[in-house]
Amino acid sequence: MRAYTGPMFNTLIPDAQTFLRNLSHTNTREWFHAHKDTYDDRLKTPALALLDTISPHLASLSDLPVTGKLFRPQRDIRFSKDKTPYKTHLHMLWRLDTGTRQDVVFFFGIDLDTITVGTGIMEFSKDVLTDWRKMADMDGAYLTAKIETVEAKGYTRRPPKLKRVPAEFGKDHPHGPLLRHKGLIVTGHPEPSGDFPTQITSAFTDLWPISDMLIGVTETPTI
Repeated sequence: MRAYTGPMFNTLIPDAQTFLRNLSHTNTREWFHAHKDTYDDRLKTPALALLDTISPHLASLSDLPVTGKLFRPQRDIRFSKDKTPYKTHLHMLWRLDTGTRQDVVFFFGIDLDTITVGTGIMEFSKDVLTDWRKMADMDGAYLTAKIETVEAKGYTRRPPKLKRVPAEFGKDHPHGPLLRHKGLIVTGHPEPSGDFPTQITSAFTDLWPISDMLIGVTETPTI
């Protein structure tokens, strides 16, 4: 586990939001490099420590190895009209190393005004998408029940990418909303508490039924 001698965890959110708001006003390499020590001490160091702090909980919850990642602050501007060089959010994720065809992730992000927790798979691989659709077709009630269990606790499923149900299933399919997904992400925006690492682990426990369901989809191809 990384040694952590920087600010307490309960300062990470306000420190990050202050830094990101200031960055958003002058999003240049010159400004970022002039304030890099603040970024390293107030954002990067506690964020890396947070990854290490949360990982054992997720490993216990899932009984799987967990790999943490802090996303770099630089934006990829090669194909973007927006050439501002830095992101105005701080995002990190924990990947469950399932050993299946596609891994499931948990994530936590700090934006200018909100924090976000979530889990899921951003975009299904081709074979996992095929099996997701088979499961939605054959046992959509099971998938829906898992999602509704989590939504009842205040979390939100991101809208499906497809506007229409894939043609092979028919536009009036009873589980059309599931079939329109090309990935599945469920998120929440809790109000920060004083002990927010505990708040995050509690949220990830709430979200576990989604992760568990998706691990099942990625494990064994349906017939």
